[in-house]
Amino acid sequence: MHSSQKATHWREVWHLIKPYWVSDEKFSAWSRLGAIIVLTLAAVYLNVLFNEWNRVFYDALQNRNYAVFKAQLIRFSYLAFIYIAIAIFRIYLTQGLQMLWRQWMTRRYMDRWLQHQAYYHTEMQQSIDNPDQRIAQDLSALTNGTLSLTLGLLSSLVTLFSFVAILWSVSGSLSLMIADHALEIPGYMVWFALLYAGLGSLMIWLVGRPLVNLSFDQERFEANFRFGLIRIRHNADPIALYHGEPQERQQLDGQFQNIRRNWWSIMRLTRRLNFAS
Repeated sequence: MHSSQKATHWREVWHLIKPYWVSDEKFSAWSRLGAIIVLTLAAVYLNVLFNEWNRVFYDALQNRNYAVFKAQLIRFSYLAFIYIAIAIFRIYLTQGLQMLWRQWMTRRYMDRWLQHQAYYHTEMQQSIDNPDQRIAQDLSALTNGTLSLTLGLLSSLVTLFSFVAILWSVSGSLSLMIADHALEIPGYMVWFALLYAGLGSLMIWLVGRPLVNLSFDQERFEANFRFGLIRIRHNADPIALYHGEPQERQQLDGQFQNIRRNWWSIMRLTRRLNFAS
C-alpha cells in the first residue's frame, strides 16, 4: 500500500471514529474512557509490584526467612484483591463504553439508511453488499476492535517502558572485542529483548498480513450465504409454485463453496502464522 493510500485509509478510519467523540455524548464518553485509562495504568503498576513481590518472596523462600515469607503472603493477598477489583471494573466500564458507542453509531447509520429511501437506492444499484450486516455486525466490530486495540496498545507501551527500566537495572553491561577494539554494551539484555521482539513482530506481520483480506472475504461470503437462505424463506411461495428448488440449491451450493475455499486459505495461513509465532 502506497503512502497516499495509507493516508486515505487512515482518514477514512478517523472519519468513522471521530463523530461519537465530538457528539452530544462526548462528555460521558471521554469520562468513561479516562476512567478506563486510569484503571489500565493502575493494572500495569500492579504488575510491576507483582514482579517486585516475586523477587522478594522467592528470596525469602530460598533464605528460609519465615517472617518475610509470611509478610509477602499477606502482601500478595491484598495486591491480588486490588488487581482483581481493577480488572472487574475495567472490563465493566469497557463493555459499557463499547455498547454506548455502538448504540450511537447504530442509530446514526440507521437514520442515514432509512432517510430519503437510501435503502431502496442501494439495493437497486447494488452499491453496498449486505448493508444489514454493516449495521448489525460491522459497527460492533468497529467499536469493540477500536477500544481493544487502543487500550491494548496503551497497556503494552506502558508495560514495555516499565519493565525495560527494571531489565536495564539488572542486566549490567556486556563487553565484546571486535577487531581489537573493546565494545561495551550497557543494558545488553534490554537490546537483545527489543531485537528479539522486533524481529518476531516483523515476521508475524509479514506472514499474517494477508489474513486481513481473507477475514474480510470470509465475512462477506458468510453474509451472502445467510442472505440466500433468508431470501428463500421470504420467497417461499413463488419458489414452491415454480418448483425452483434445484436452482436455489445450486446457488446456495456455490455460495457455500466460496465459504469453504476461503476457510481453507485461512487455515493454511493461520498454520504458517502459528509456526512464525
